[in-house]
Amino acid sequence: MINDEILNLIKKHALLFNSEIHGITHWKSVERNGLYLTKFTGADPKVVSLFAYFHDCMREHDGHDVKHGLWAAKFAKYSRKMLDVTDVQIDQLYKACAGHTGGRNAPDVTIATCWDADRLDLGRVGVVPNPKYLFALPL
Repeated sequence: MINDEILNLIKKHALLFNSEIHGITHWKSVERNGLYLTKFTGADPKVVSLFAYFHDCMREHDGHDVKHGLWAAKFAKYSRKMLDVTDVQIDQLYKACAGHTGGRNAPDVTIATCWDADRLDLGRVGVVPNPKYLFALPL
């Protein structure tokens, strides 16, 4: 769902674009997970797709990078005109990016779906996702 113009913008600014842990391969997995989940959750697929590529794009390193989600949220908001999103969508994208690392109480199903899509890719670093941190679908 993401177009080349947006991907090129992100690539230009993402220090870890080619990182095996937090780069493009991870973002594509998050998008795949998220778009699959939208079939069951009713989440906004555009927001989920944008989240996949923005959420880690402002990381400075692959370690504990506390503010990367907030920086990604601000970068997405700064890039809004290119994204062609509504006020509701940019608000969801902002909140999803800003809160994705430790968020537990997603304000809506689209944000919850974004967070779950990311957490479902934890296997790439040898971590099995804990169901108590997945929120979009009832267990």
